[in-house]
Amino acid sequence: MNAKLRDVAEHAGVSVRTVSNVVNGFRYVAPATRERVQASIDALGYRPNLAARTLRRGQTGLVALVIPEIDSPYFADLAARTVRTAEARGLTVLIDQTDGDPEREKQLLHGRRSQLVDGVLFSPWAVPPAELAARTDTVPLVLLGEHDGTAGVDHVAIDNVAAAREATEHLLSRGRRRIAAVGIQPRSLNATARQRLAGYRAALSDAGLPSDPALEVPVRRLHRADGHQAMLGLLDLPRPPDAVFCFTDELALGALRAAADRGVAVPDSLALVGFDDIEDGRFSVPALTTVSPDKTRIAELALDRLAARLASPQPATSLVAPHRLVVRETT
Repeated sequence: MNAKLRDVAEHAGVSVRTVSNVVNGFRYVAPATRERVQASIDALGYRPNLAARTLRRGQTGLVALVIPEIDSPYFADLAARTVRTAEARGLTVLIDQTDGDPEREKQLLHGRRSQLVDGVLFSPWAVPPAELAARTDTVPLVLLGEHDGTAGVDHVAIDNVAAAREATEHLLSRGRRRIAAVGIQPRSLNATARQRLAGYRAALSDAGLPSDPALEVPVRRLHRADGHQAMLGLLDLPRPPDAVFCFTDELALGALRAAADRGVAVPDSLALVGFDDIEDGRFSVPALTTVSPDKTRIAELALDRLAARLASPQPATSLVAPHRLVVRETT
């Protein structure tokens, strides 16, 4: 016989309402109580009646996560953390990939599959800000990452300007003065790269150093091969850099390989900082210094905003998740 909510309550020695709060991800349950209720749920094999909950709430318990690249280490990690965070709240996450394609992003933005879900967490690369702001679909939407000109839309991001500034200041503190930036994306409508460039330039300016266009390198994508190619170009300059700030760890790992290919010692001759704190960077040789966004907190804040919008009309809010600089062997 299938266990019921009341069975779990009796097993755990709590009220039915407390069990319901745990099952539905209500935040204000004492950790010890939540643990006891979860143990009873596991012991009895209780499974919520999703169909009944859908009819009662008018909600599906499904959330869509729309990301550019599932095989990107950053987005894969973010997706895993979002799934775990959502599961603790009794939600299921459906993941979709856009490849940064404008038409696919528009379809998902304007309601494709939205009838299946209660809300959408969306990290767009290609749709313009005006399109985001003009969205007519009523399913709650939270943007992930920085997007300029999107008034009226919830979004969650880290402070990319401050993070890039800290990364560049770290290189300056190591005595580096000819610091390159790899990861500029002039054709991207996502503001992340522009903000990281702004933070990099601000740190140089504070140190009395002018920005050098030859050291600000655009890339087509944010992958290892693009970082490798960019680093080879920098090493071919008449005055190569003594440090590089890469806008993603994938770019930095490609740059690290290029330095090895050319016999350039890291960090002795070239210091290197990445961004994202992906697992590969912890095991590279040398291990990669990086900016670490709090991806779990990003997921929590985004799901909080969806829950708030589902509960009642809410003004749009921009929320900032924390980050930290993780210093390892490349600096």
